[in-house]
Amino acid sequence: MKKVFIFGSLLMSLASFAQDVHFSHTEFSPLTLNPALAGANSPMQGIVNYRSQWNSIATPYSTIAASFDTRFNENKRAKKGIIAGGLNFYNDKAGDLKVSSTSVNLNLAYHLILDQSSTLGLGIYTGYGQRSIDPSAGRWGTQYDGMSYDPSLATGETFNNQSFGYLDAGAGMVYTYKTGEGYMTQNIQRLFNIGFSAYHLNRPNYSFVNAADDKLYIRYSAFANANIGIANTRGSFLPGIYYHRQGTAQEFLWGFNYKYILSEGSKFTGFTRPMAAYLGVFNRWKDAIVAKFIFEWDQVSTGFAYDINLSSLSDVSKARGGFEIFLRFNAGDGGGFRSRI
Repeated sequence: MKKVFIFGSLLMSLASFAQDVHFSHTEFSPLTLNPALAGANSPMQGIVNYRSQWNSIATPYSTIAASFDTRFNENKRAKKGIIAGGLNFYNDKAGDLKVSSTSVNLNLAYHLILDQSSTLGLGIYTGYGQRSIDPSAGRWGTQYDGMSYDPSLATGETFNNQSFGYLDAGAGMVYTYKTGEGYMTQNIQRLFNIGFSAYHLNRPNYSFVNAADDKLYIRYSAFANANIGIANTRGSFLPGIYYHRQGTAQEFLWGFNYKYILSEGSKFTGFTRPMAAYLGVFNRWKDAIVAKFIFEWDQVSTGFAYDINLSSLSDVSKARGGFEIFLRFNAGDGGGFRSRI
């Protein structure tokens, strides 16, 4: 049984090599979802994310990410399009082998204004990634002597590149539609985002052993989400669908948040700040149920998500998957209650 556990932990670490990081609060990690989301829904925003998972099975997997995006021509009148840029950073540490992935990307996006309510955006990114591994921290099959694990035995493994860097590039498109007011006296806001993106278009080398055919798979991502105000109430319905495919790995996440306006911001004096709370439930197909809570106060929001594991690992994990939190500062649109291009 111990041998199976050691082997399973190793497989989990190795499986993380060829898959990008992902968050359950997908919509609050915009630049890892689609580079064209820079400037799509906010004049300026900054977001920090943290995720930890598999604490109940092996060495925890932890991911921290931060992004910032802004519009460059927000105050220019009679503009035909929105020019925006962004910066995205993440660091992921996985498993007993201490597999570390770090990436820093620059984003550039242009959103063509189609009419008063809609835009069509194109975004690109380029950046640098770095990966490292610590083979001495792992437990290998050759170190099991038939009775127990013996760390003094040779691993029999060779890693020519225990640390290496690579260049990265990708692109995406986003259609955005916004109309109406989010104030609870009307609450007729409508916001829709539909997008498609491709990451790692240059297929950088991703091998610790110098295998020429071990390239990072392109990740294809598609999504659609919305913010639909329920007229003359304090509530809004926020459904979302997210799909990612990278090589043979794929993820399908779908569900909704329900937003309730606790207090409405004053339109003119600014003395009263808008405040809202969200509750949500999402399903990651054949993997987990995700419970979400978000609290929003004026331009600042924070959220918590917890994955209840339903996969084949649930017998070991006891349904404990992972948790994550985010903190967002959203400048320029009164906390997101009003909708405008």
